Amino acid sequence: MKRNGNRSCVTRKTRFGSREREWLKGDTQRGCLCLYGGTVDPQPPTPGPQSSSTPQTDLQLVLCSTSTTVEELCAQRNGHGLYVQLHGDLIRRLDPSERPLQILYDYLTTMGYADPVRVQQEAANADLSCLIRFYSGESRCMFLLLGRTLLKGVFSVRKGKTQLHKWAERKVILCGTCLIVASVKDSLTGKLHILPLVGGKVEEVKRRQHCLMFSSAGSQAQTYFVIFDTLTNYQRWYRQASKVVSQTVSVVDLSCYSLEAVPEYLFYCQDITHLNLRHNFMSLQGPGGLLNLPKFSQLKSLNLSHNRLGVFPQCVCEILTLTELNLACNNIHIVPEQIGSLQSLQTLALDGNHLSSLPAELGGLSQLNSLGLSFNNFSHIPAVLERLESPMDKLAMAGNRVKSLELCTLARMTNLKNIDLRLNELQRVNSESLEVVGQVTQLDLRDNYLDSLDLSSMCNLETLHCQRNKLGKLTLSGFTLRMLHASSNRLTAVCVYPVPNQLTHMDLSQNLLEYLPDWVCDCRKIEVMDIAHNLLSELPSRLVNSMSLRKLLAGNNRLLKVPDLLDHVPLEALDLQHNKLTELPESLFYKALNLKFLNASANDLKSIPLSSQSEESLGTLQELYLTGNNLNEDCGAVVVGHQSLRVLHLAYNQMTSFPASKLSKLEHLEELNLSGNKLKAIPSTVSSCKRLHTLIAHSNNISVFPEILNLPEIKLVDLSCNELTEIQLPDSLPSTLQELDLTCNKNLVLEHKTLNLFSHITTLKLDQKSTMAARDTPSDSLPWNHGYSEMSGQRNKLCVSVLTVDHFGDKMEACYGIFDGDRNEEVPRLLQCTMGDVLCEELQHSSVDNVYMCNTFLTSHRKLGMAGQKLGASALLCYIHRKPSDPGGHFSLTVANVGTCQAVLCRNGRPVPLSKIYSLENCTEEMGRVKRSKAIITEDNKVSGVTCCSRLLGCSYLSPGVLPKPWVHTEPLSSQDEFLILGNRALFEWVSYQEAVCTVQAVRDPRAAAKKLGSLAQSYGCKDNIGAVVVLLRVGEDSCTCEPSFSTTEPRGPTPVSVPVSVTQGPFDPGSLSSSSGVVSEFNSETSASEIGSEAGSTASDEHQSSGSASRLEKRCNLHPAATLCLFQRQPSSATFSSNQSDNGLDSDDEAPPEGVISNGSKLEVEVDIHCCAFQLRSGSPDSPKDIDHERRSFHHSNGKMCGQNNVVVSATNGCLLAVCGREISDLKKFPSASNLFVKKLSNGSVVAPEDSHNIIEVALEAPKKKSGYFTAPAQQDPEDQLIVPPCLEQEVREQLKGQNSLVTGCSAASTAPFLKEPVWDHPHPPTFHSSLVPGPGPAQILQQEVYDTAL
Repeated sequence: MKRNGNRSCVTRKTRFGSREREWLKGDTQRGCLCLYGGTVDPQPPTPGPQSSSTPQTDLQLVLCSTSTTVEELCAQRNGHGLYVQLHGDLIRRLDPSERPLQILYDYLTTMGYADPVRVQQEAANADLSCLIRFYSGESRCMFLLLGRTLLKGVFSVRKGKTQLHKWAERKVILCGTCLIVASVKDSLTGKLHILPLVGGKVEEVKRRQHCLMFSSAGSQAQTYFVIFDTLTNYQRWYRQASKVVSQTVSVVDLSCYSLEAVPEYLFYCQDITHLNLRHNFMSLQGPGGLLNLPKFSQLKSLNLSHNRLGVFPQCVCEILTLTELNLACNNIHIVPEQIGSLQSLQTLALDGNHLSSLPAELGGLSQLNSLGLSFNNFSHIPAVLERLESPMDKLAMAGNRVKSLELCTLARMTNLKNIDLRLNELQRVNSESLEVVGQVTQLDLRDNYLDSLDLSSMCNLETLHCQRNKLGKLTLSGFTLRMLHASSNRLTAVCVYPVPNQLTHMDLSQNLLEYLPDWVCDCRKIEVMDIAHNLLSELPSRLVNSMSLRKLLAGNNRLLKVPDLLDHVPLEALDLQHNKLTELPESLFYKALNLKFLNASANDLKSIPLSSQSEESLGTLQELYLTGNNLNEDCGAVVVGHQSLRVLHLAYNQMTSFPASKLSKLEHLEELNLSGNKLKAIPSTVSSCKRLHTLIAHSNNISVFPEILNLPEIKLVDLSCNELTEIQLPDSLPSTLQELDLTCNKNLVLEHKTLNLFSHITTLKLDQKSTMAARDTPSDSLPWNHGYSEMSGQRNKLCVSVLTVDHFGDKMEACYGIFDGDRNEEVPRLLQCTMGDVLCEELQHSSVDNVYMCNTFLTSHRKLGMAGQKLGASALLCYIHRKPSDPGGHFSLTVANVGTCQAVLCRNGRPVPLSKIYSLENCTEEMGRVKRSKAIITEDNKVSGVTCCSRLLGCSYLSPGVLPKPWVHTEPLSSQDEFLILGNRALFEWVSYQEAVCTVQAVRDPRAAAKKLGSLAQSYGCKDNIGAVVVLLRVGEDSCTCEPSFSTTEPRGPTPVSVPVSVTQGPFDPGSLSSSSGVVSEFNSETSASEIGSEAGSTASDEHQSSGSASRLEKRCNLHPAATLCLFQRQPSSATFSSNQSDNGLDSDDEAPPEGVISNGSKLEVEVDIHCCAFQLRSGSPDSPKDIDHERRSFHHSNGKMCGQNNVVVSATNGCLLAVCGREISDLKKFPSASNLFVKKLSNGSVVAPEDSHNIIEVALEAPKKKSGYFTAPAQQDPEDQLIVPPCLEQEVREQLKGQNSLVTGCSAASTAPFLKEPVWDHPHPPTFHSSLVPGPGPAQILQQEVYDTAL
């Protein structure tokens, strides 16, 4: 161990002992620093246990404080320097005065950790290295070359053309436009030689086999000879390097190399015109410093953005040939006067700095036409721009602090054409001056605080963006107006004079317009008009009959009628959804012959017009959406007249049939949605639609599987929530079929042959049939049940995952979540499989909702590892629980979210939003925080052009602009709360909160309701992934099912005096989490292994019944749990077979496999979707069939803790059921948390228990085999060896029990549960008390006490 003065800096190779741990606990400003590095030379012998002559390991643990500097750490370790790497990206050398531990603590605090003790603990976590990592030793700057590497390998290398140099084995990399040769074999440590190849030569060396000569350009060219080991490598390198050297433009791209200096060889290349040094750590001094850049005499473009320079490098002002200079994001505060010497400069980018003024010399740049000043600290437009003589194409000043805009100032800037003032603090645009602003053609005022806007003085304005302000009135000049974007305001009037005859695009959506102004109808060139989400009650006839209008979006208004078409119009797209229409114009289809898209969903249509006046239609309609109307089966004959249809949505109408003879005419049909009708069958003529790839017909009365499996392009079939009984299949299924949903068909019976045919389907969703009676369904035992829906839309992959756990932990709790990866599926799947477990772990450390929820998100963010560096996901987690201080009280709902996933609670029929939308457009404070972090927000309102969310799990490379800290809110639940809706951005973007609530109220079945929400969103126009979870709540007094207590004191047998002792029904494993994403499975999660075993034919102890005094248990509900009453009886002498000692719960070889479990020959699968698994894991079970029956009667008798469940994981081996329980479950749970999500998603959507690297098949194959009717079980305990309390010791036992734990209500979990905050027993293995009658004096007082099994 080494110590460094009074800094208390300790270095240790392996792990710390008690001394070091005590030192850490003494002060939260102390901590552990993990230093990574390659093998270095051994240190000289020094006194102390750390002295060693062997090389140090790659990872070293260093104890230090937040005041310890890099210089002190290096001196203590005899090191060369320290480097820091963020998010697996760039590696930066730390200055000697920087403090590494303080950097680490600041990073964790910025992430969201608030507790100093937790920060100290997280800093020592090895998983944190994917977010922030410290390196020691020599330069690590070339670690990141691998991401840009074209070719690499270890070959014989010789430098120079003379024979004086020797050949040596070196690592060679062809990266970007450079050849990199390491000075150490097979390693990137040491000095790295960089040879630029652009303009150089690659030649074959004929004197040596497989040898190439690489030369750079210029008079001081360097040469390297490389001998390759094989002909293949030789040809590959020659071909690739030839492409690099043949580039005609002298461009050198060294961006993202973690460079501190420009390679010296580049200064001899006189032809370089473009040099990109973006995202490095360039220094001014040194041989390759920026002070040497003027050596590039032909340089025209220089990019030095994101280099942490801190000052403007004045040396670049000496490069007089520069036409483009980028110094964005460099913490620059002042621009020097020397900038005026760059007379050839045309583009200057100074975005993302701390500038508040510009030098007067900048006005002398006669060629400047583009100036970027976005995301600085300007409070007004710099006056120096008035001196510019050249016409400026664009002035970008987004994200500054401009509060007022004077139009007279713009009038004096006679050369300014395009101004970007979005994301400022504009509250007023002063137009009192009569000066005409004639030069400005484009103006962007998005995301400000304007309440009125008068730009009538801008007579040449062509494009205006003013979305997301507070505008009530807008006045413009229409002389040259071409595009107007004014959505998301409060507009009631828009005045444009004169009539804008050049206007082609106009967006006035999401305003308060009650009528359209007259000038709109006079626009001669209007092509696209969006007036959706207003208060319009009618559309002008002249607008609909316009001869230029091609796209009209008028949905979500109050339209009662659409004007008739008087003549043929060029209309191509018409959106009329969410209005009050009862009919469409009769001439719509044969007057608008170019109409290709029509959406009239969510109206009150009872019929639709004919496609033509004759039998033959000339229309070109391709997409027709009529969901949510009152159409009957008569509309089918009309619809098929549009023979060019590709997409047809007729969901949630009143159709009882579809004309079979007509459907065959839709030969081009690709997508058909008939969900939510009253159809009894899909016409067999659907087989004529050869291009059909999607059929959605859930929530009908279909009993016969349609003839669609012969279609060559079929991909998705959803027939859930129907009345299917059997499926007639062809000999082979189409290879294109990717998803088949047959859930909620209660009468459907699938043969093994059918299931084998389905084995290749990527996502197969089936019901798991319950083995329990209807009276034991989950809805009767829990105050909630749920349904889910996931739809991929028009994307090829599903990037949404949901988490649903009805039984969370050992208490009456639940956990639900939804994760949206936008365009990636990896992060949502990782969160689905880990986040529930993380929440269980965090609940052991804190009971404060804001603390454990926040830490759950931050820990999940860390656990994403390398996947979370570049990818991210929105996440929402809902946790239903009782207060720890009041375990028998009311339920509460704690919601936490990042990103755009949302939760809505229905209370008294009204939506109550519980989440916060973390997007830049919806959250003003988040917009301000991102701006303060100097992150660049692009014109589409995305952080660095990547995501519109300011908070995500993952995407750590966008930190601190994007953070993982969640919004946390706790809402007490009451009897007025009906259900909870969870959805991603795509769902609530198209379905409002109120409509979502009304939809679920009308359906009530959570599975069908979730399906309907997804179908509605798709019919309204959503093309993205959709995820929805519906949770029905019954947590009020109305759901109470308690019965009066019937207690009798008269025993059935001899009257004993009982000892006040309680028993538990069996230890409950905290890992009983189901990570399923829905409730598709009908296999009851309350089914225990003992129940399966007894009901499947176990006869070992069926006749055994306990005799003696017993009290009838009072039937209680989960809302009012009562203590479980059980007398302490003497153990009978006859042996009792305990089903918790059986490995599978089956007793004979002729048992049939359960429904839903598939055996494909030797391949074993559980064909249940990841969202369907209701199975849970548990290690204990009742001891006898009597206890089994007792479990069923007293299932509700728990106080926030689930008892009476022996959870199983089911697989199949040659048609036999395996129940993995007992020790097998303990083997499955070798993780830090015992509350694991025991699922793993297979390629076909199945669920398995994720053992370290095993699936359910491997676990099942390792289970014991049957022997003589029963599985081999552990040796059973002899009844004579079980603990019997003699009468003389009863009083002593009573006193001991009272002293240890009294009145433990409900069924307690086993003492081995890791999440019990305080152990009930001090002894690690307390004895087992079996139910028996023990005489004793005194009245019988009933107490609750833990009972443990001592059988080995």
